[in-house]
Amino acid sequence: MHILTIGLNYRTAPVEIRERFAFAEQDRLKALTKLKNTKSILECVIIGTCNRTEIYGVVDQLHTGRHFMKNYLSEWFGVPREEFIDHIYIKENDDAVQHLFRVACGLDSMVLGETQILGQVKDAFQLAQTNGATGIVFNKLFQQAITLAKRAHSETDINKNAVSTSYAAIELGKKVFGYFNDKTVLVLGAGKMSELTAKHLHANGAARVLVVNRTYERALALADKFRGVALPMERLDEALVLADIVISSTGADAYVVTRRNVEAIMRKRRNRPLFMIDIAVPRDLDPEINDLDGVYLYDIDDLEGIVAANLRERAREAEKICIMINEEWLAFKSWLNTLGVGPLIGALREKLLAYQQEALRNIQNKCPELTEKEIRMINKQTRSLINQIMHDPIVRLKEMAGQPGADEALNMFVKLFALEGLFEEMTQAEEETEESYIPLRQRRAQQAF
Repeated sequence: MHILTIGLNYRTAPVEIRERFAFAEQDRLKALTKLKNTKSILECVIIGTCNRTEIYGVVDQLHTGRHFMKNYLSEWFGVPREEFIDHIYIKENDDAVQHLFRVACGLDSMVLGETQILGQVKDAFQLAQTNGATGIVFNKLFQQAITLAKRAHSETDINKNAVSTSYAAIELGKKVFGYFNDKTVLVLGAGKMSELTAKHLHANGAARVLVVNRTYERALALADKFRGVALPMERLDEALVLADIVISSTGADAYVVTRRNVEAIMRKRRNRPLFMIDIAVPRDLDPEINDLDGVYLYDIDDLEGIVAANLRERAREAEKICIMINEEWLAFKSWLNTLGVGPLIGALREKLLAYQQEALRNIQNKCPELTEKEIRMINKQTRSLINQIMHDPIVRLKEMAGQPGADEALNMFVKLFALEGLFEEMTQAEEETEESYIPLRQRRAQQAF
């Protein structure tokens, strides 16, 4: 049994390649079912976002798993192998586990530490689990990845620093006003960056949005998105008096708002603070405006400087998450290594408990005067003794399962305790009920008996 991941993302493939491998929302279940029924694949999960397409599989053998998963991508999307083979990455076993943990925590995202991917991983896992595409391995792995990602975001500050210019503007605004609940936003121009920043401000509680643009129709269209008010350029001074926050991006060749304009409107505003964000190149707002009392002016360089500083801070927080990922990977690896020793432990326990029950019957036959209470006490004490006897062998058995040469050691364990028959019966029972997977090395050991 092996864990295998094959995928492509924004680092390995341009958008014209990624868009050819996008799973349509309405086809996800059908795609998952086809993957689940693909030869060599025992469990599977599909993660598809705008920036990545990844298929995760528990496979019986690595070489066949790689072959059939590549074929699946080619057949499902109708793209010949040679057209995408240079853009995919393949992660195997430990690398695949660590990769999933990084993806879920947002460390493999275009925006470091973003949280949206966690919801996408969770949705992908739930779809697979609900439709029987996962089993004991992926149920454990994906639940562990989701729990880890939640811890990473709650126990570190990785997503508490803005890493886009629009969010940086929000961060600056909060430093000036604290909150936006009763604030009026003036959008000067109708560019995409102005719209995005206004959208974030509105989502953060800004009470009213005004839009001023040379083309009134465009101003009206943008204002409608925020249930705002559109004004013609001739009413700019009036809008500046009303506004608490100004976002400007007009594409004009000269300053749209000068120091003289702001000096005049500040008297009408009775020196109420004015927060201005100039995201235009060339600049819309006269830099000398920043010299006026009560006015806070920031341009695109200021915002990008904040973004760069915040990215460095996120990178430091990511280092903390990498330590958490390593701990979780070791925990999962330990669990996976001991997964197949269940039949051995069960066989040993069953054999020793059979001896205990036989001894208890002999005691009852030889001492018929024992009361029911005394028999229960003897039964309890002898079972406790069995558990103590089993403790060290079980600990050593789990240790051996994770070491090189485990096949030979486990084979010796079976022979040492004469468990051949019981081990075979219990392994077969587990396989029939699909309660767990038995690692290949232990299947081979079983066949040797």
